[in-house]
Amino acid sequence: MGLGILRDASMEHVPGTVNVLEDETSPIADRRAESKLKFDSSGPVPIILVPQPSDDPNDPLNWPLWKRDVILVVLSIVSVMAAACSPILAANTLTLSLYFRRDFTAISLLTGYHLCGVGVAGVLFVASARVWGKRHLYLLGTVLLIVSSAWAGASTSYKSLLWARIIQGVGVAPFEALVNASVGDLYFVHQRGVRMALSNLALFGSAFFTPILVGKITNTIGWQWTFYFIAIFAGLALPFVIMFVPETAYRRAAFLNTDLASTEDLLGAASHDRDSHLILTQTDRDPTPGSATEKSKPYDTHGLNGVEPKSKSEMKTPQRTVPEKDSFARRMLPFNGRKTDQSFWKLLLRPFPLFFHPAIFWACLIQGTLIGWTVLIGVVLAAIFLGPPLFFDEVKTGYMYTGAFVGALLGFILSGVLADWSARFMTARNRGVYEPEFRILLVIPQLICGCAGLYGFGITSADVARYGPYTPDVFFGLEVMGMVIGAVASALYIVDAHRDISVEAFTCLLMFKNLFSFGLTWSAYDWILESGIRRTFVAIGSVQLVVCLLSIPMYILGKKNRSFFHRHDILELLGLRRRSS
Repeated sequence: MGLGILRDASMEHVPGTVNVLEDETSPIADRRAESKLKFDSSGPVPIILVPQPSDDPNDPLNWPLWKRDVILVVLSIVSVMAAACSPILAANTLTLSLYFRRDFTAISLLTGYHLCGVGVAGVLFVASARVWGKRHLYLLGTVLLIVSSAWAGASTSYKSLLWARIIQGVGVAPFEALVNASVGDLYFVHQRGVRMALSNLALFGSAFFTPILVGKITNTIGWQWTFYFIAIFAGLALPFVIMFVPETAYRRAAFLNTDLASTEDLLGAASHDRDSHLILTQTDRDPTPGSATEKSKPYDTHGLNGVEPKSKSEMKTPQRTVPEKDSFARRMLPFNGRKTDQSFWKLLLRPFPLFFHPAIFWACLIQGTLIGWTVLIGVVLAAIFLGPPLFFDEVKTGYMYTGAFVGALLGFILSGVLADWSARFMTARNRGVYEPEFRILLVIPQLICGCAGLYGFGITSADVARYGPYTPDVFFGLEVMGMVIGAVASALYIVDAHRDISVEAFTCLLMFKNLFSFGLTWSAYDWILESGIRRTFVAIGSVQLVVCLLSIPMYILGKKNRSFFHRHDILELLGLRRRSS
């Protein structure tokens, strides 16, 4: 048992387990000397690059780090606008109720159906991303954000606003579903932690800053301008998406995906190295013309992440040239070729059976439940503070999201600091062997912050005359802090442990959290009226405690789970994925 993780007796090397720290006395050093693995030697201890970059200049892993960071920053900025759409009505419940003459439940469903649009569109978009890449979806999503936000601002009827919100959800879907997967495309394992935290801050942090602004905007120039500003800023961002966000999906040779390799894959790669005299230079620069690397590099590609090996005969047939760098005009195209030869319709169905995959279902619970409880708090917040004894208006109600925004920032900082540090610490303790289950340790601060926030919010908001409005706000911030940490933990685990199905896994997370939140918008006010605020949130906090405790068996049995589902591929068994022998 390595640091509490049970070893698997069926496979010597389980996909997801990688050697990342260089030690000249360890077997890793021997493997490096034999296969000339590329590594990062910028630190005191060399780190083997996982996955291994190819010698193709169009491989995103070969791009300069600043270029990859620019891509992530642009995507994060647009994600801020996309994420702002979901809670944009949180502070305007009473205003819209009076404007359209509808009850609070009908107004909350403007958010509920928007979330349904996100969930349903996400399924379609992920299949499209598998086949044609992600760039066209980022472009489409940005355009839809512009159009739907302008439409929503101009709506004069409830029905018109409802449809605008649904279309707006479709525009949000690419950013909720694919940005985390793009982090997996762009970065090595040891670079992902803080960047995954940044992408999740963009997706979740802005969701809590939005109501702070919305209340003031509504009170000053009208609720319509909350949508118009989204349209304006998304319009300003569109040229940056066009110019600075190229396609990040890449058909990488299977043997280079060392984080996804099994024992048989490593043996095949070693044999392939001997047969083709493959040389992987110890540098991140493009190969020089006429080099051994350039002449002997074979390309075996399959799928969005290039993880499924072809036959042995194909593996032994080297391709003699490295592709040329794509021209600027080609990089500007929304498509640059298919990323897989598999059927779009099969890919469309692939996320659904993954709900029976323990790791994916665990991630759905860890991320989705706290997001759902946060939506629930947002829905009932207006009802709690608009009435007696506080009688808040939309401005003061919006300001109640200050604690949530600060909590999101603190969650980003804490998860960014802990994510990579804890992984490096545990890897060093594990003699240079990295296990994806090390990411699950982030659930510990999630449990502390999230559950304390839910219990505290329920107790204090039930008696605001005694505790005042600011104490519940502090606990709301704690709950959001736990939510951000949990989102980072689940996303990192999925990318590191199951990167070959990470896009489908993020689709499962997208569907679960949005449909779960949609269900809560139907029931929120009824729960509060029937059971009271205190009892409702104490029950919710207890449910969240149980969800977090599920991380214990996931940590202990995670490696065995990875081995089992590699040997019994649920997608392959259902005919939704083919794996060549």
